[in-house]
Amino acid sequence: QWYFSVKLIDENKNHIPDQDYYSKFTRYVERLGAAVKALGGTESAKTFPVVVPDEEEQSVFNYHDTASIRAHIQPITKKLEGQRIAIVGVGGTGSYILDLVAKTPVAEIHLYDPDAFLQHNAFRAPGAASVDDLKAKPSKVDYFAQVYGKLRTGVVPHSGGLTSGNVDELKSMSFVFLAVDPGEHKKLAITAMTEAGVPFVDCGIGLYVVDESIAGQLRLTTVTSAKHDHVDRHIKLNQADVPNEYAHNIQVAELNALNASLAVVRWKKHFGFYNDLEREHQSIYAVDGNSVLNEESK
Repeated sequence: QWYFSVKLIDENKNHIPDQDYYSKFTRYVERLGAAVKALGGTESAKTFPVVVPDEEEQSVFNYHDTASIRAHIQPITKKLEGQRIAIVGVGGTGSYILDLVAKTPVAEIHLYDPDAFLQHNAFRAPGAASVDDLKAKPSKVDYFAQVYGKLRTGVVPHSGGLTSGNVDELKSMSFVFLAVDPGEHKKLAITAMTEAGVPFVDCGIGLYVVDESIAGQLRLTTVTSAKHDHVDRHIKLNQADVPNEYAHNIQVAELNALNASLAVVRWKKHFGFYNDLEREHQSIYAVDGNSVLNEESK
């Protein structure tokens, strides 16, 4: 003889359909919970269970992205669905790029790096490696594929790194992050992506010691089909041209993470996730002045 309904209605008393189950159930929980609180109860329907996708959903995640649902940004997040991403170099900056990209609904994340995951890497990478992890000396790509395999599918390790034999794989990517030192492999990558029109961002860190403190800059050079004539001006391809400080890896985790965050923001801008007013293709962050200089706008 009784029913309970708390539907949304417009000013003409017409029913407004719910956009998702989260909005619907939250409304009911709030209405019922108010009565419980009025009676002095402390019970709550919000138990925060782990919610996993149904098989037919074909989600890349092993459990639902409830953060995007709660923030009501699913339509914006969907702009990244189905993309194939490559990260060339998963050291200090590349590993933080992976950490951020792994939490988006891209279809695949390909990791290229020939090096092993060693003790010094653990201090410039997200998360916390165990002693047993370090003793095993896994390849970087295999280590990170295992770590982020707990979160999602589609993380593909390439333990041989990027070579002339597999560089053409980048031509089928939606976007590529370059986080490696100058050298022949970077030159191969840039040539292949430019020929195929694949957008990419190249990350650079140049730090040095002055007055017993660290100064320097972070660099982001973005290349798209709209603008690619600035590569030679900003990206060094010859290892001999790099200062000794950089060759000796003066890098610290927070600057690696910042460089990675700026790169991921630039990728998301390119695909419309973030608003983009300047469309800059070159950015420099100065550590000592805490300032960002944008150049090469298009």
